[in-house]
Amino acid sequence: MGSAPAPFFEIGKKAKDILTKDYYFNHKFSLATISAAGLGITATGVKLDDLFVGDISTQYKSGKTTVDVKVDTNSNVSTTVTVNEIVSGAKTTFSFKIPDQKSGKLDVQYLHDHVAINSSIGMNTIPVLELAAAIGSRKFGIGAEVGFDSTSATFTKYNAGISFNQQDFSAALILADKGETVKASYIHFLDPLNRSAVAAEMIHRLKTSENSFTIGTSHALDPLTLVKARLSNNGKLAVLCQHEWRPKSLLTLSAEYDPKAIISPSRLGLALALKP
Repeated sequence: MGSAPAPFFEIGKKAKDILTKDYYFNHKFSLATISAAGLGITATGVKLDDLFVGDISTQYKSGKTTVDVKVDTNSNVSTTVTVNEIVSGAKTTFSFKIPDQKSGKLDVQYLHDHVAINSSIGMNTIPVLELAAAIGSRKFGIGAEVGFDSTSATFTKYNAGISFNQQDFSAALILADKGETVKASYIHFLDPLNRSAVAAEMIHRLKTSENSFTIGTSHALDPLTLVKARLSNNGKLAVLCQHEWRPKSLLTLSAEYDPKAIISPSRLGLALALKP
């Protein structure tokens, strides 16, 4: 809903996307197509050093229901059924994986004027329960999430965050890892027309007093070509060039240099996504 705050998992996501999205340092190929009946099929292959893995996924939409099925090279079959607007502002998702009998999970998302709630429960005899909530608006939001393992009667996670969003910038502060890590992120949109932006993320670990940070930027050379770069405090430098050579078909080249790596300081990646 237009005035609802972003769900908790989206706090800090805008800066994270600038710093990490589409950076890939192996080889990846994907081909997506859709039939006249509305059945979408996507085949993906990934080369990880000398190992090749892949999967084939299908998606079918009918009214408010979407069914996704994916089969990977390890013979795992993952199925997700999503139903939108059972009631106004609600989305329900049921997922499971075969042959993993304990993988069943039910997720419910609810968005209202000033609240966003996400809940998840494992569909087994001793489930793991998760709940996330955010209140506020699109400009300002505060939220938290908890996870509870009913087997051991312990909390698997508890995090909190706050976000502040304006037209030209977005800032977020997150207390993560059960209160052991503080993450602060900021993104400034310099020129929306050229998708120019700068972003930074700083992470402080309370137990060890260790600090790390990453800064990055993005800029569109033209309507079809985007370049990005990032630099971390450990000296790692990464660059990316993404070109939309035909509608919705992307060619992405990524490179990273790690001055501390002795054997292979440089990594190159190529990702090709085709959507006829």
